Amino acid sequence: MSMQSGFATGAEARRAVRNGKLVGQTSSLAPGFVQGNLAILPQALAGDFLRFCQRNPKPCPIIGMTEPGDPRLPDLGADLDLRTDLPRYRVWRDGELVEEPTDILSHWHDDLVGFVIGCSFSFEEALIADGLEIRNVAQGANVSMFRTSIPCAPAGPFAGPMVVTMRPFSPADAIRAIQITSRFPSVHGAPVHIGLPEQIGIADLSKPDYGDPVELRDGELPVFWACGVTPQAVIAAARPPFAITHAPGAMLVTDLKNSRLATL
Repeated sequence: MSMQSGFATGAEARRAVRNGKLVGQTSSLAPGFVQGNLAILPQALAGDFLRFCQRNPKPCPIIGMTEPGDPRLPDLGADLDLRTDLPRYRVWRDGELVEEPTDILSHWHDDLVGFVIGCSFSFEEALIADGLEIRNVAQGANVSMFRTSIPCAPAGPFAGPMVVTMRPFSPADAIRAIQITSRFPSVHGAPVHIGLPEQIGIADLSKPDYGDPVELRDGELPVFWACGVTPQAVIAAARPPFAITHAPGAMLVTDLKNSRLATL
């Protein structure tokens, strides 16, 4: 199963993932519940990564951080387990992607620190509630994600380009999307760029670096939000001996309500 929207709670969605009934992207999976990106690093690098996230809050808004060796985050879900509760993971060694497992039980050890980072899937619900079409949701596809030429502020070994998501809107709807997503700073907030993708280093919207291409219709503008896949590009560039991230689009579904993240 690649996509399912019939879960009433984040806990139900996590159980389906944990039981192997859901493998794939999680956009619109459990309406109303916050989703998060994942980065897991050895404790020796966790402080530098935390500073990187603090210096780059648009792409890396932290909504949860574990104690070393503890895969649980009860503030995000009573039974939540970072080792089993994402549909697909990415395992990195020396900056190279070596495996994409459906759980990381065999990779977990007592030196690891997990970070859960806010995800733009959380504000998609608010856009849809306002009557805006989210093209990737309508197409049953993963959102388009692109590496850009926008540099992140470095911290320790972590440095590199911002990754963005793209959603197309008419000019009027783009203005409304800016107003709505500005209320959600902990899940990337307002867009970082509108139109003219070449100005941020994107050559071809039909060839995303992650996710799926989505249709851009005549008269529409591509609207770009900072994306929590940014740590993957940064971790690959830093080449740590070991790291784990989520597979793009395969998020952690939490028990937090999206409405709790709105500032207004």
